Amino acid sequence: MIEIADPRQMRAWSRDRRAAARRVGLVPTMGYLHEGHLRLIDRARRVSDDVVVSVFVNPLQFAPTEDFGRYPRDLPRDRSLVSARGAECLFVPGPDAVYPQQPVVRLLPGSLGDHLCGPWRPGHFAGVLTVVAKLFHLVEPDVTVFGRKDAQQAVIIRRMVSDLDFPLEIIVAPTVREADGLALSSRNAYLIAEERRAAPALSLGLTAAHDAFRKGVTAAADVVAEVRRVVERERLLRLEYVEAVDPDTLAPVGRVAGDTLLALAARVGSTRLIDNIILGDGLAGDEWLDRP
Repeated sequence: MIEIADPRQMRAWSRDRRAAARRVGLVPTMGYLHEGHLRLIDRARRVSDDVVVSVFVNPLQFAPTEDFGRYPRDLPRDRSLVSARGAECLFVPGPDAVYPQQPVVRLLPGSLGDHLCGPWRPGHFAGVLTVVAKLFHLVEPDVTVFGRKDAQQAVIIRRMVSDLDFPLEIIVAPTVREADGLALSSRNAYLIAEERRAAPALSLGLTAAHDAFRKGVTAAADVVAEVRRVVERERLLRLEYVEAVDPDTLAPVGRVAGDTLLALAARVGSTRLIDNIILGDGLAGDEWLDRP
């Protein structure tokens, strides 16, 4: 595995690969990798010849009050995991390489940022789109893989690619869960033991909503109420939102269907976690470390 920090070297390496008729895949990450990230690498491996994994904690997507400074980082561990998973390249640009000057021009999510995490994290998706667009230009991949746990992010990036004619394919891979249903996240590392025991109530709430839908409940308000009923029993959890939205526009819906995205965010102690399902699939549409 080659490790590259310089953006110009990254672009040159990728262009050499593509000139040799090899398909380049990109897995963008902020590091502190877990099995969910590693399965994105596996997915990229299946659809490309050479896999690039980027590790960059992007300051643009953090508000001043958020956890940029304490976001977990462990590059030596990440390096070992990426190499063991068979990626050809680890791209680790520093902040000065990605942003040699303070960016003035940023990409905006438009109406796709009006709901779900958008109102709770002003400016977040502009930061995400800006850094992802830069990574696409620096790596020039043929295909890139994101995880569905960050469903809103995936929808917005897919639309950016479509609207701005980026010449690449977007693949969204299933959420990966612990045996008790908790979605894998680098921020799970923040949870103390009591919080970790409470956190699976998020997926239990989504499961309750899925069960209600299978029994014929189609009013979005009733489906959302099922999530709240379960999650709010856990005293350590504080819901920020639960919304049932159209999977393409992310606009709230009055009545749900099998392709409705049901998403939530909650505080577990001081840690913010997100989760979601496609309502007709439930958690069965996800991957698990160990099947329950």
